[in-house]
Amino acid sequence: MTLEQLRIFVAVAEREHMTRAAEALNVTQSAASGAVSTLEARYGVPLFNRVGRGIELTEAGRAFLDEARAVLGRASHAETLLADFGGLKQGTLKLVASQTIASYWLPPRLAAFRSHHPKIAVDLAIDNTEGAAARVLDGAAELGFVEGAIDEPALAHWVVARDPMVLVGREPVDVIDEAWLRAAPFIVREDGSGTRSSFDAVLRTRGFDPADLTIAMTMPSSEAVRTAVEAGAGVAVLSRLVVARALAAGDLVELPLGLPDRAFHALRHKERYRTRAADALTDLVKDFGQ
Repeated sequence: MTLEQLRIFVAVAEREHMTRAAEALNVTQSAASGAVSTLEARYGVPLFNRVGRGIELTEAGRAFLDEARAVLGRASHAETLLADFGGLKQGTLKLVASQTIASYWLPPRLAAFRSHHPKIAVDLAIDNTEGAAARVLDGAAELGFVEGAIDEPALAHWVVARDPMVLVGREPVDVIDEAWLRAAPFIVREDGSGTRSSFDAVLRTRGFDPADLTIAMTMPSSEAVRTAVEAGAGVAVLSRLVVARALAAGDLVELPLGLPDRAFHALRHKERYRTRAADALTDLVKDFGQ
């Protein structure tokens, strides 16, 4: 098998769609389909079930996906190590960040990094906190930036910023008590999201079980949550970065829950080679401020 076949297999597996995977990799659909078919034929193992017009991983495909990601991670690491000997004159810095960080906090820092090191390409993936940690762990990304706490001995993590969290809605509320929390329709992120886990942790410290909330909607992004609240579907806890413009415009109001700031963490693998580019970005983030 080749690295290109592995890249195509992983892209198809992550999207569960041959055409979207081909578009993401800038290859033809026939090339993507042929790579998957070649793997299946060579080893006599079906990797996908064809269900109508869709596809889904078989049991063998799910097991192979972890190994394929690991191999691609090691290949990328080897390529990065060689490129790094040329200094900060070439190469690609692979990053992963959770959605709020990738959309609001990280872009100005990456712009500053590019102005100092224009020959270093930046490849940023977006995943929730759990997924971002997994990408750093398997080598798909050299640095990660996440909102939630990470308990993984192989990963070093440190605080890079503080992020104010706010409860927002369409209409003002005078007092928020346990009865209000139980009755209010909440719009929340998916399990594994740093935003959701941070709010759950605050509720637990105050003696309130997050399971007692009334969950009206579960959404895949902070922007989707904010838009649902703006439409009057409920209330939500979000980063002030996400709702700053809506609050200033009067589309949302901040409700008096008094949430503490949460920490943004950087992640890296303790045992993998640290490139000069990663060190340069880490130093820039430290000096950039909040």
